[in-house]
Amino acid sequence: MELTDLQTFATVARLGGITRAADELHTVQSNVTQRIKALEAEIGTALFERHSRGMTLTGAGRRLLPYAQRMAALSREALLAARDDGEPKGPLAIGSMETTAAVRLPVLLADFHRRFPAVRLTLKTATTTDLVTAVLDGTLDGAFVAGPIDHAELTSTLAFREELVLVTARRWASLAALRAGTSESGPTALVFRTGCTYRQRLEQIFTDFGWPSAARFELGTLDGMVGCVAADMGVTLLPRVVVERNALHASVSIHTLDPSYARAETIFIQRRSAHQYSALQSFAACLDKDDQVIAA
Repeated sequence: MELTDLQTFATVARLGGITRAADELHTVQSNVTQRIKALEAEIGTALFERHSRGMTLTGAGRRLLPYAQRMAALSREALLAARDDGEPKGPLAIGSMETTAAVRLPVLLADFHRRFPAVRLTLKTATTTDLVTAVLDGTLDGAFVAGPIDHAELTSTLAFREELVLVTARRWASLAALRAGTSESGPTALVFRTGCTYRQRLEQIFTDFGWPSAARFELGTLDGMVGCVAADMGVTLLPRVVVERNALHASVSIHTLDPSYARAETIFIQRRSAHQYSALQSFAACLDKDDQVIAA
């Protein structure tokens, strides 16, 4: 099997369609289609089911995908290792939760860019679940995720300590008022999509408050989340520093929670077996040396 065919297959599987895969791979759709057909012909079975909404993996495709991802990651890692002469340069793919990227990372990333301008740094935001998967399959070199993460193939470094707070519309002056003034089912939980650790914690809080059946409303951006809270659409759970630095902070109420709910750690994870090339080592060193990184 051709490595390029496997890389193309993995990209189509991740993005769910030929058009999006062609855009990411900087090629034409016909080339992507040809490579998928060639791979299916070589294997002797269909790898995708085609439908109006895009493409989904068949059973054979699902079995092939982890091997294709590992081979693509190993190829990228081998190229970077061969080119690594000790000077930080070349691509570096970092992932982060959106809340961390919005508030904690700008200063760190700016400092890293000034010190190592030859490194082509990219940042992808996603949920903790998706980021862990991307680090494991080699799509990302490292990621900031909600801890703890206990995985034999990953190493982790404490990056930030956060205080999580419940965020409501301004009219709710206290948690007691919120609990007394809402229906038995509870307020609407404003959450990021499944895989977000803060969502899981908020759902646990709602269960403990007696609202296990409360409605959920998913949002894709941090600003959208805070805006909907300010409009009294529902409540959410976020790090205090994220809310206090948001432009709409004066339009919401911040409620302190019991430490069992409030304490949260953000960790930086890397794949244990990955080659520690210079760009990644330098990034990790910036994190370790930044006295402002670990904060209450």
